[in-house]
Amino acid sequence: MQDKNEFQIRKTTPTKDVIQQAECSRECNACKNGCRHGGGTLAEEDVPKLAEFLGISVEKLQEQYLESITRFNTTLWKTKSIKKDKPYGNCVFFDNGCTIHEVKPTECKIAHCSEKGQQHSIWFALNHFVNTKDKQSLKEWQTYLELGHPTIPGGSMEELKNNDLGGQQK
Repeated sequence: MQDKNEFQIRKTTPTKDVIQQAECSRECNACKNGCRHGGGTLAEEDVPKLAEFLGISVEKLQEQYLESITRFNTTLWKTKSIKKDKPYGNCVFFDNGCTIHEVKPTECKIAHCSEKGQQHSIWFALNHFVNTKDKQSLKEWQTYLELGHPTIPGGSMEELKNNDLGGQQK
C-alpha cells in the first residue's frame, strides 16, 4: 500500500485499504466528536459481526440498537443516537469511548478523524448507498453532484454509468 500521505482514494479502492489508510486509535478526539453527534452506518457485512460481538440475534440488534437510514434510494442500518435536548446525540455505543471498537461499523472506521475524512465518506456512499443498477439511486447521486458536492475518482456519472462495477470492491 502507498504512504498514507500519497494515498489516492477511488471508488474502486478496496475496503481494507481505505480502513488501513484511515486507521485511528480509540483515543482519537476527532472520532469521539463524531460519536457525540450520532452513530455510524453499517455496511451489510457489519450487521452480523456486531450482533455476534454483542451475543444477540441480528433481529434483536436491529430492534434495540439500530435504525434504518435511506440515502440515494438505498436503505441501510445506522446505530441509534441517544438524544436529549438537541436534534443529535451520542451513539448508543459511545460511553467516553467506543464500546464496540473491535467491530465498529465500517463508516465509523473510515470517517471523521483524518484529513481525508470527506473522501472516506464519499467512498462509503459510493460503495454502500449508490446502486449503479438502480435508476433512482443514480438520479439522486446525479442531483448530489449537480448541487456542487464533491466526489472522488470513479464517482462521476460518466464513470458510474460506463464502469457499472455493481458496488463495493473487496
